[in-house]
Amino acid sequence: MKPRSAIVATAFALALVAGVNEASAGERACRSPDSVDTIDEMFSAIFACWKPPPGTAGMTLTLQFSIRRNGTLIGKPRATYAHLGDDGPLNRAFVASVLEALDKALPLPVSDSMGGAIAGRTLFPRFTAVSEGAS
Repeated sequence: MKPRSAIVATAFALALVAGVNEASAGERACRSPDSVDTIDEMFSAIFACWKPPPGTAGMTLTLQFSIRRNGTLIGKPRATYAHLGDDGPLNRAFVASVLEALDKALPLPVSDSMGGAIAGRTLFPRFTAVSEGAS
């Protein structure tokens, strides 16, 4: 039987990757001072700052990074998965838009309890551009 901490860590990691995209932004505004208390709210805060460039529908980029309990970035984000197109400049614009969103969103206004729960844990948000008419 696995120790409880390993089970919790596995569940946490799966929750981070499951179905995360810019549609999760909901109604949250970029740089909202509202406290981030959940994983959903954390990703919504990041995706609220993301504006994918026109012509990038279907492109995807998954980042790997960690944040401190105060909502600041630890180290540099790293791409772990990318599905881009054949247009080099458009690909670079898409990747730049993702990194810009992260830069705008951080530091996240995490609650004390959320900060303690995610501090130093590896996060894997997936950014997938959808066509403007899709919801």
